[in-house]
Amino acid sequence: MAKNTGQLTGDSSIGTWLDDPVGGPIMAELLAQGGQDSGVLRPVRRLALKRLIKLSNGMFTAAMIDDLVAKAASGEAPAASATATEGDAGEDAESDSESPDEIERPDWVELVTAGRFTGKTVIVTGAGSGIGRATASRVAREGGRVIAVDISQERLDEFSTEHKNLDVTAVAGDITDDAAIASIVAAAGSTIDALANVAGIMDDMTPVHEVSDAVWNRVFRINVEGTMKLMRAVVPSMLEHRNGSIVNIASEAALRGSAAGVAYTASKHAVVGLTKSSAFMYGPSGIRVNAVAPGPTITNIQATFASKLGADRVETGMAVMTDAVEAEALAASITFLLSDDAVNLNGVILPSDGGWSVA
Repeated sequence: MAKNTGQLTGDSSIGTWLDDPVGGPIMAELLAQGGQDSGVLRPVRRLALKRLIKLSNGMFTAAMIDDLVAKAASGEAPAASATATEGDAGEDAESDSESPDEIERPDWVELVTAGRFTGKTVIVTGAGSGIGRATASRVAREGGRVIAVDISQERLDEFSTEHKNLDVTAVAGDITDDAAIASIVAAAGSTIDALANVAGIMDDMTPVHEVSDAVWNRVFRINVEGTMKLMRAVVPSMLEHRNGSIVNIASEAALRGSAAGVAYTASKHAVVGLTKSSAFMYGPSGIRVNAVAPGPTITNIQATFASKLGADRVETGMAVMTDAVEAEALAASITFLLSDDAVNLNGVILPSDGGWSVA
């Protein structure tokens, strides 16, 4: 019978579980029940197993984690996997393990800078979840007045409750709707110091000969038109005060062609164009416009594959993808560019991707 190489707990990394002769088969069996394999966890290998409770949107529960730990403690791997785990694991197991050159890094800990946004009004879209929520939270905890925008009132209510002792004004609305834009600007008031354009959607990974008008139009409407409309709405206030900071969310798909389908890729290239043009136009007026290009990030934006060709090609391009990070790591990059700490940066497209863009 295979024996686990150490005491596996909820605090053990996912990679440690996957590489363990007992823990690996146990995890594989659980994933197989949902039609998945261990490859789905590769981007989060460094995270503690218990982090899946929060990150999996209910797919992993505390009870399931406790059950995994109990099974590992018993030392019994699933019967179907016993031979493979006791003998030569083969190429598949080797490919899932970490490179010998990689080292275990300690978890990054968010460090709040008190007062960095004191006295500033900051609009953050997509504030109900993911990167937008992490950004809005960081700004609020650093003293800013946050206009938290999201299409979901329910998600905004949760965010507002979580930050009830901070200066948060929630505005539910579609960023492509002119009336919603007017409501956002009205909630912000006469002075708008910064805007984080985070709201966005993914496409269905289709190449150009398969993309539908519906997918193309929806992706561009939200990712490009919505971004443009909010920029257009806040710039007059910033021009009046000769000061302001705008940060748009681009993507790895804005830097390469292998990260998404044609609609999302083209839309994020357009966001870069919006950013660079505006940085050039308004730089002399005291307005900085930059963009962050996130790499693998754990958010609620789900990718779907409606094209076999698209799936095959994108999955090939993601072979060198770096580990996924939580949204707070992206918020750190975004809030840096939003803040006065980035006083000398304008027109920058900042890859916040763990080095994926140099691979």
